[in-house]
Amino acid sequence: MRVVLHDPSDLVALRESVRSEADARQRDRFRAVLLAVEGDRGDGGQAGRELEGDEIARRLGRSPRFVDQWVARYRGGGLSALRPRKAKGRTPALTPEQGRAFKARVLAGPVAADGGVCRLGGADARRILGREFGKQMTLGAVYKLMHRLGLSCLRPRPRHRKNDPKAAEQWLERAPLLPGN
Repeated sequence: MRVVLHDPSDLVALRESVRSEADARQRDRFRAVLLAVEGDRGDGGQAGRELEGDEIARRLGRSPRFVDQWVARYRGGGLSALRPRKAKGRTPALTPEQGRAFKARVLAGPVAADGGVCRLGGADARRILGREFGKQMTLGAVYKLMHRLGLSCLRPRPRHRKNDPKAAEQWLERAPLLPGN
């Protein structure tokens, strides 16, 4: 397996990357390409006998498919193609604008349409997402979304609008079964 360098400086960069890379998987990618470029180097350090993909795989303790994949990536894009790409992942359920609107809606607190609750929990947020944003999500997904938005269902909401601290204090003073009365 013979590989033509994209740039003459790639050989030096590959050797340096093999020496300095801390991640073993990434180092093996560089080593696979380096072995394909240099072949079996003799005592003099010159490029030697050409190595097949199976032999490179045996030396690295990897599969031949691994070697073929990373050598092909180098051939197609050079050294930059050997770096891992960001995983694409799943598209978010809400767009950034919808996320901001949902966060503002939750922070605004409950409204009369929420059934007279004094705070919004995960199930309430799930209901809001379905009714106002048209997104059906599991409760676990709602909690993850709220966490990403900096919201928490475990943090208590402000006191109920009908809460009267003076009435509560008066009740505590008159309560017959509490110690001290």
